[in-house]
Amino acid sequence: MPPGTAPLETGEAQDAPREDPAPEAAPGTETVATSAEELGRPATIRDVAALARVSHQTVHRFLQGYEGIRPATRERVVEALAALEYRPNLTARSLTTGRSMRIGALTHELDQFGPSKIIQGAAQAARDAGYVLDILSLDMGDPDEIDRALQTVTQHDLAGVLALASTDHMAQAFGTANFRVPAFLAGEEDEFASDHPSQLTSVGFPALIDHLAELGHRRLLHLAGPSAWSAARNRARAFEAAVAAHGLVSAGVVHGDWTARSGHEVVSALPSSLDFTAVVAANDQMALGALLALRERDLRVPEDMSITGVDDIPDAAYFSPPLTTLRVDFVAQGRRAVEHLLARIAGREPEDDDALISQLVVRRSTDATAR
Repeated sequence: MPPGTAPLETGEAQDAPREDPAPEAAPGTETVATSAEELGRPATIRDVAALARVSHQTVHRFLQGYEGIRPATRERVVEALAALEYRPNLTARSLTTGRSMRIGALTHELDQFGPSKIIQGAAQAARDAGYVLDILSLDMGDPDEIDRALQTVTQHDLAGVLALASTDHMAQAFGTANFRVPAFLAGEEDEFASDHPSQLTSVGFPALIDHLAELGHRRLLHLAGPSAWSAARNRARAFEAAVAAHGLVSAGVVHGDWTARSGHEVVSALPSSLDFTAVVAANDQMALGALLALRERDLRVPEDMSITGVDDIPDAAYFSPPLTTLRVDFVAQGRRAVEHLLARIAGREPEDDDALISQLVVRRSTDATAR
């Protein structure tokens, strides 16, 4: 039911008690505005509440990152915020609450698909909650860059810090830093000693290897990412475990650096006689480079060799041939990281879940081989 037509909800067990049983009309209006153009001025929380048919306290709790709001109510609030193009007055809110409405985000490798989409999701979640995300991208080629970034962050008035750590070095530096404000270290956990493997490794990789096994492949090579990345180690271990579980044979693990160039170089350097029929790349970019290297070795994909990736970048469907891959929802991962941080800022314990949701996408780069 579109915003503005649903009856006002009352008595929701998950919402805090309401002080106003019915939303009031915005000052100077007789009817509920359904768009920013119709409203003709910047929207207020009460305008949003009137359109969503909820109390203004519910809208306020949503903007503060409160999680105990029913999904249907949350959806109406989101729709009303978008329809009215609501923009919070951060200066006024800071003066009223006595705290900053800015979040510092430390990240790197924004030219890579995963990190860039994580930041996109984080920025959306921060904006939805009424915060501004200040992004500081680090140059990992400079050994002093992290220390300088930490000094910069601690000098600013921030509500919290989101540290997106992809490498062991970053995780160690962020883990020992004194941010002086609530902080959340958002990085893929090394699952070697973890009791909670991600859905990507526990479900995604088994489904991918099962797909190759059904096509008749028995010996598989893994093109892994750099070993200093926990994500690369997790995917390599998930590959080995899934291959063993299916009774297949691993032809080994070779490492690239996530780039198409490295995928091309690694596959080009393999011995002239290949004893495997499928390459499982740890990301789509390396798979792209491997595709070219296989073609240069006079191997047809998928007739002579199948190849798969991980991530499902937008271009993966337009590779030659289109790439079979594991789709990963990085935007959800970024949103979840901000939700964890907002919970800490509010003094609440965040809910545990797995944001690395994956889905097998089968395209034309995999088939039964004649080799």
